[in-house]
Amino acid sequence: MQKVFNLGVIGGSIKSTIGQTHFISSKLDGKWKFISGVFSRNSKDNIKSAIKYGIDKKRIYKDIPIFLKKEKSKIDAILLLTDTPSHVKILKKIFSQSIPVICEKPLFSNKNEVKKLEKFVKQKQFLRVTYNYSGYPLIREIKKIIKKRKIGEIKQFNFEMIQDSFVGNISKNIKPKKWRLKDGFIPNLSHDLGSHLIYLCFYLFDKFPTKVNAKYFSSLNFKNLIDNGYFWMNLDKKIYGKITLSKTTYGSRNDLILRITGDKGSVLWKHTNPEQIIFTNEKGVNQILDRGSSVYEAKKNRYNRYKVGHPDGFLEAFANIYGDIYEDLINYRNGKKEKNFNDLKISKKIVNFFDKASYSNKYGKWINI
Repeated sequence: MQKVFNLGVIGGSIKSTIGQTHFISSKLDGKWKFISGVFSRNSKDNIKSAIKYGIDKKRIYKDIPIFLKKEKSKIDAILLLTDTPSHVKILKKIFSQSIPVICEKPLFSNKNEVKKLEKFVKQKQFLRVTYNYSGYPLIREIKKIIKKRKIGEIKQFNFEMIQDSFVGNISKNIKPKKWRLKDGFIPNLSHDLGSHLIYLCFYLFDKFPTKVNAKYFSSLNFKNLIDNGYFWMNLDKKIYGKITLSKTTYGSRNDLILRITGDKGSVLWKHTNPEQIIFTNEKGVNQILDRGSSVYEAKKNRYNRYKVGHPDGFLEAFANIYGDIYEDLINYRNGKKEKNFNDLKISKKIVNFFDKASYSNKYGKWINI
């Protein structure tokens, strides 16, 4: 029988949209189960959350130290879904107990937090950070297309993640959390949206940017918050890229677009149509690839919970991430090599990129990373 891993949860209350997302996605393939947690500092929300997630009332806790003490021997991992600025403080407590952790992105708010956490990291501490867009089957197909050099040597890329969350009727219904109402040296825009795209740079190209020129600005409703950002970058001396972030683009709910060009062709993927890749060869001929016509990755059974033509989406992508973590946790417990990434190192590189981008914006020049 398939083993089901038990999850203890910190954060992710009924007032958290991401909490519901993790709950549904983790259950999708029957590999994980929420069994206990500290879901909210508000006692009523804490209880309501546990009821919604089907948690025994005896396994709802008011504070984290008691939760860790009581649940350490009963859970296989902790899912951390609190606000980003609180991550390091809580992770120190979890790491002291050597409990495996799955954490919502991004791991860090600034570079100072990296040093604070690294002091508490044990050599074999299990930590995974959930960047869910890399879970889409066609994103994984693009990774293989690049690795197989089907579009040749990569020359350039343009990644966009644009939303209308700060404008029009959408913004009237949004009440940002208090911690989001003030930007740090690295704006929240880069944590919310930008970290996804820098992670995808690494995921697709196996490279991080080595140089950046960035421009941030505020434009509309939230005058004290950065709501747009442009980043020009080099991945090495041969690959050039641009990333665009926006929360003030009318009509764009969550338009993530990836354009990658090589010397023998290109690929285009849009979040609004996640089941298709537009592949263009060196003769300029367009070909549409989906899970049915994929060659390398997306055709695998694990990405086809139902047949092609019935789209996989955001929750399924999250479930694929949970599938990766499941495999890694089994290997970790058995002393075998884990297949996926060390997310502490990756998270360190992501926050370092945006730290350098903020310096670039401040001084108006290219900055080496």
